[in-house]
Amino acid sequence: MCAHYEAVSKPERLKSAFQVDMPAGAKTDVWPGYTGLFIRRPKEAMQGEGDESWREAMVGAFGLIPHWAKDTTVARRTYNARSETVATKPSYRDAWRLGRRCIIPAEAFYEPDWRSGRGMPTRIARTDGQPMGIAGIWTGWKAPDGTIIRSMSMLTVNADDHPLMRNFHRPQDEKRMVVILDEADYDTWLDEHTPDPGKLMRQFDSGRLHAAN
Repeated sequence: MCAHYEAVSKPERLKSAFQVDMPAGAKTDVWPGYTGLFIRRPKEAMQGEGDESWREAMVGAFGLIPHWAKDTTVARRTYNARSETVATKPSYRDAWRLGRRCIIPAEAFYEPDWRSGRGMPTRIARTDGQPMGIAGIWTGWKAPDGTIIRSMSMLTVNADDHPLMRNFHRPQDEKRMVVILDEADYDTWLDEHTPDPGKLMRQFDSGRLHAAN
């Protein structure tokens, strides 16, 4: 699970890694409910109109706010969606059914290492120094004043047998990790017509990740 991550903050780095421009208003140090970045397929591309850019970067709350939510506080509990239940759980199923998949650009994410007996915040990043493209879903929520607030959630998979990620969280808890996409899979993930996007929700090679307290 991931409740804290470090977003890509340099416009030139975002452009180089994801071919999108940096929007205004996103935070770098992101916790549930904070405003972060996500990358989606533009509406024009989804509708097959013109030659609009294949990707666009948006800002949204970290924590999915479903259309039926009373307020935005639900984001504090919906920042991670389990890959096994994303298609059926009420908070996430509409976004999944509508193909609202996104990529959340991150320099690193943080997890507690409990091997010493207490949770030590640990920074996890790619060993090659490149930003991560974390698989997510997004949606829009209409506030009482009519404002549309976008939000997103990171997808996770079981990591009980992952050489690195099995070291995090309390010993009795199931081990989970966010879905980190390969660069070659970015557009396939974003394409709403991809027949089986679930195949992309898998563990990331432990040799390509580095952890440091």
